[in-house]
Amino acid sequence: MLNALSKKLFIVLLALLPLAASAQQQYELNSGWVCMPHAKVKVDGAAISNPGFSLNGWKKAVVPGTVLTTMLANKEVPDPFWGMNNKHIPDIYDTGREYYTYWFVKDINEKPAANGQQIWLKFRGINYSCDIYLNGKKVNTEPYESMFLRKNFNITNLLAKNGHNRLAVIVYPPDPVGNPNGGQGGDGTIARNVSTQYTAGWDWIRPMRDRNTGIWDKVCLTRTGKVSLSDPHIITLVSGKRNPEGAQAPATIKASASLTNSSDKPVSGMLTYTMGGQKVSKQVKLEANSTSEINLPDLSLKNPRLWWPSGYGSQYLYPLHISFLENGKTLCDSQTVNIGVREIQTSWNSTTSSREIAVNGQKIFIKGGNWIISDAMLRFSKARYDAEIRYHRDMNLNLIRVWGGALVERPEFYAACDKYGLLVFQDLWMSGDCNGRWQDPMKLESQDVRRKYPNDHGLWLASAADMVKMVRNHPSLAVWCGGNEITPPDDILKPLRDSIMPKLDGTRWFVDFSNSLEMSKNEKGINGDGPYGIQHISTFWDKRTYPFNSEVGSVGLGDIESLKRFIPKEDLIAPEYVGPTPGQPKARLEKVDSVWDYHHYLDVGYNEFIAPYGKPKDVADFARKAQLVNYDQYRGLMEGFSSHMWDWYTGVIIWKTQNPWTATRGQMYDYYLDPNACLFGLRSGSEQLHVMYNATTGMVMLVNNGFARKQNLHLLVRSYDMQGKATVLAQQSIEADATSYKNIIDIKKQVAELSAKQGSFLSLQLTDEHGQLISNNFYWYPDEKGVYSGLNELPASAMKITAKNIGRGKVAVSCTNPKNAPVSFFNRVSVLDGKTHERILPAFYQDNYFSVLPGEIKTITIDYKPIVSTVLPYLTIEDHAGRVKRIEIKK
Repeated sequence: MLNALSKKLFIVLLALLPLAASAQQQYELNSGWVCMPHAKVKVDGAAISNPGFSLNGWKKAVVPGTVLTTMLANKEVPDPFWGMNNKHIPDIYDTGREYYTYWFVKDINEKPAANGQQIWLKFRGINYSCDIYLNGKKVNTEPYESMFLRKNFNITNLLAKNGHNRLAVIVYPPDPVGNPNGGQGGDGTIARNVSTQYTAGWDWIRPMRDRNTGIWDKVCLTRTGKVSLSDPHIITLVSGKRNPEGAQAPATIKASASLTNSSDKPVSGMLTYTMGGQKVSKQVKLEANSTSEINLPDLSLKNPRLWWPSGYGSQYLYPLHISFLENGKTLCDSQTVNIGVREIQTSWNSTTSSREIAVNGQKIFIKGGNWIISDAMLRFSKARYDAEIRYHRDMNLNLIRVWGGALVERPEFYAACDKYGLLVFQDLWMSGDCNGRWQDPMKLESQDVRRKYPNDHGLWLASAADMVKMVRNHPSLAVWCGGNEITPPDDILKPLRDSIMPKLDGTRWFVDFSNSLEMSKNEKGINGDGPYGIQHISTFWDKRTYPFNSEVGSVGLGDIESLKRFIPKEDLIAPEYVGPTPGQPKARLEKVDSVWDYHHYLDVGYNEFIAPYGKPKDVADFARKAQLVNYDQYRGLMEGFSSHMWDWYTGVIIWKTQNPWTATRGQMYDYYLDPNACLFGLRSGSEQLHVMYNATTGMVMLVNNGFARKQNLHLLVRSYDMQGKATVLAQQSIEADATSYKNIIDIKKQVAELSAKQGSFLSLQLTDEHGQLISNNFYWYPDEKGVYSGLNELPASAMKITAKNIGRGKVAVSCTNPKNAPVSFFNRVSVLDGKTHERILPAFYQDNYFSVLPGEIKTITIDYKPIVSTVLPYLTIEDHAGRVKRIEIKK
């Protein structure tokens, strides 16, 4: 027995050796860079990259980063996210490309290779083109261009014998840069490049003045043996219809990798991987100076732990270690890939006339959010990705669509989606606006000409193939899409669809564009998206739209603390609703300050929806009232779509759930990661098992998104008046079939009668057989005049609140409302830094903007990153009327 255990331990340790070796052999070049505008440098790259060349006077550079991030770090430009600052930064269209063409230089201490080792310089992204020099020699022998193309350079023979090396990279901006004339993507010509299109401006962002020129993604130095390993491809096949619990039938694992022999002699060795305690190997012989794609034998993984989308099961990830050993003994190269065992399936739903998505044989009603990019200036970090994706998980969403005017998201984004269970619908780089779906007077060139963008179709296809290889192993990746609201040109679409995707991936649904008839079609046989902007809640319940709607969205203003982060004090002026202008149907309905307008408030404002809550006293009151609208809008949106699950719809994707810039629209949290009421309203409406009320029909409904039938549930429906008096409207046992909705009881007449004088509150609570609260939904309704008159007279809460540390960066908050008190309505809890008195961001609230019934105790937890400070953090709680209490956190 001991010998068997020792043997197993040896195998495990052997499997870990490649990982350890790999970790020792690669590092990022992410500090110590300097830069200088090309126009100020009078010598060439061979001279600059000579270690003896003086860099006196050169500026510190941000790498990974853009020219603009470097200029901002060096205080050469103001923060473009604040106020009107962005208007005062020179735009590349006006300055010419030379202004933002920069040299980036880094000194590297790296000893020469020995014993057949190879040393590689790896770029994960530059924008838009570059030339690379090392120690007086040019590294790239052919043009390196495209924002979305990785490049690896073998620099073994270029390293200095003394280990003192200098790397110099000149980065050129996109060409053309596009005129940021206020159109979607400016004049459209930015799309002639293979790059992001939003940088020329859109209706939710202002132009990035350098068009994000720079070494914007990671640069690494890697040391391998004679053979290097790249782009492993792992496919998991999960047959049949599975359940998250219980024993599982085996899954099939298919693995391959690309091996490059950089030596001038053949090399024999073993390609091997371990996963779930099992090992798969293949003997390989590689010819001199060659690259081969090696397919390993299939692995039957017994009783696998499956990966599921959020809300449906766990997101288990197997670490897969793959390595090449020369002669089966000497490690040359290795990688570790985290694998989620799952299979994506799609089928056509003939009832809805749309595609439905299944995971591991179980159909999933898609509740998604549109994502642009984490930061408009490409300041990405693992921590920021983790926080943003966690927010999406906390909204009870199960999918993120990455919009086609941005990029194929980075592996760190996908790792967070793998972790939190968010499926990904990944667009490629086309947009209807720039690429010619519509005639547009803001565009420089005709619709027919734009339909042929970009300039280099071969480069676009090469970039697409490389991005597929980069992210294809992530279990969260579910859908590839050819473009936003438009297909690529035929000579791109056909090889992409018929060759690249089947060869390099082949396991996911590929849809030609986001409005494709292969995705959905309405009763008229067409597909599209919208509506956009604020809607009457009844719209979501009663008006049928596209059955798999890729974009439908609304408002998203933050509260006053959020607004203060980017709007100067003198511009913090509440928007004023002025109503329609006779004879001018396109006239704006609100009057706003110029800074609000610059940050794209207009056209997706609150219009007449604030007025029923009373005229705002000031901008803080306006923002507070906006939160009531926010919560109602997004809860109503998801409830309305869920109420027609599988008969009208197979999915909906909100436009949009985040902002990469300080815009005032379409966001569940602001750029600084401060959540607003949109997030919590959406969280409520997207619950896995959810009880809800359709105010149009008066029907209480139950939605079950889960795979299992739910029995022994108890529903309690109560109305509360402004004094806290309760009226029980329904109390009954119910059940729900798997992945379905059902009508429970009509209470329209009672709600209308109880609301007539001052409005009313409606509480829907669903408990299980043990009395455990499963769904807790709370509505507020206006009086018979459509005004929330009662809210303005609601007295201050007598609620008792305590807070206690329950772990590092974790607080439990208990709220007790006295038995005979009124409802404690719409409370926002915040955790604040004890020294700065500013909110700690990001912070993750179990619930927020919540109400507490008379006699009820509500407990929530808050999770945040602790701040090193001698002063303890504290909490505030603010109600709908702006009354604030401070709560100390007990140890």
